Amino acid sequence: MSDPKLLLISGSLRTEATNRKLTREAARLFGAAEVVEADLRFPLYDGDQEADSGIPEAVQRLTDQIAAADAVVISTPEYNKGPSGVLKNALDWVSRTEGNPWKDKPVAVMSAAAGRAGGERAQMILRSFLVPFRPHVVPGPEVHLAGSREAFDEAGQLTSEQYIKTLTELMTQLRAVATGRS
Repeated sequence: MSDPKLLLISGSLRTEATNRKLTREAARLFGAAEVVEADLRFPLYDGDQEADSGIPEAVQRLTDQIAAADAVVISTPEYNKGPSGVLKNALDWVSRTEGNPWKDKPVAVMSAAAGRAGGERAQMILRSFLVPFRPHVVPGPEVHLAGSREAFDEAGQLTSEQYIKTLTELMTQLRAVATGRS
């Protein structure tokens, strides 16, 4: 059997964003997999633009990546007590494509933020954003990485044994669902 396909989606566009680092750590702890990182650099959703030009190529690429993945990891920052606009915009665009690539897709949701709650509110809202798509969101354990700017070493790996343990457990659950061993 070939390695499962794992799609990483960071709700932050910055190259060194802690949410991007967290998705990469999730991939490392997930184990052997074909890993793809999504690019959410899309125009703002605009129904007139969609009517005039159709679905942007980058949106269709993400939709195809979701459909092809055996599992998806999404990490959101918390901006003003909610998920990033970038992530919400991506979800809105994908909802406009043919079919539903999310249906029954195993998904792990996590968050990283500078504050002490680790993006807990943003993660809760993101979970509600996913409801209409009907993915199989792994219920936990929940990963809310607090103080995220100080949470990684120079190699981009988590330094806290507690976070490593929790993320490992979540990735074990995601892998089990993705490979039919749950």
